[in-house]
Amino acid sequence: MATVPAMGDPPPAAAIEAAAHALAAGELIAIPTDTVYGLAADAFHTGAADRLFAAKRRPRDVELPVLVADVEQALALTVGVPAVAHRLMAEFWPGALTIVLPRSPSVTADLGSDEATIGIRCPAHPVPLALCRAAGPMATTSANLHGEVTLPTPADIVERFAGLVAVVLDAGPCEGAPSTVVDCTGEDIKLLRQGRIPWEDVLAAAARRPRRRVES
Repeated sequence: MATVPAMGDPPPAAAIEAAAHALAAGELIAIPTDTVYGLAADAFHTGAADRLFAAKRRPRDVELPVLVADVEQALALTVGVPAVAHRLMAEFWPGALTIVLPRSPSVTADLGSDEATIGIRCPAHPVPLALCRAAGPMATTSANLHGEVTLPTPADIVERFAGLVAVVLDAGPCEGAPSTVVDCTGEDIKLLRQGRIPWEDVLAAAARRPRRRVES
């Protein structure tokens, strides 16, 4: 397991290159985000998601969310995205909101047992953003064993996941509330998990309508 310094905006190119190389090989990495440290894998690589579920000890019916660099990457993974989801992306991305959307049938990524939906987030942190631009969307989960508290430092991750994670990108301590998770697959949005962004703020943004352009 290699621990690679990744502080700065933009983060060092060597750190992003090392992590992207590990992802391409189907290995697991640990990354900082704007919420907590996470474990990540290329879910399009055969067997990578299996390794992520096993390392996390996470049941396969608990789907893996995906980090993206921007809205364009998100839309490439989805189909039939409702207007309310676009409003939430515009309001809270990059940021701590995970949006569950209808998954495109062409997306072959292994994210768990549900192939109909996909949870997507664009994080407000330079490391995962740079990595998603370099390597594409990543399947992620918080850096802890399923049901346990998230590990706040790279040293904690090295100790817990020795032999299971190839690269740890070190951006210093990373500890905070997880993302808020919202289901946008039905007629009405639903709160799946309360996190950093208050549900009241999500509802307010969802209710706002785009301003009508006035013709001159």
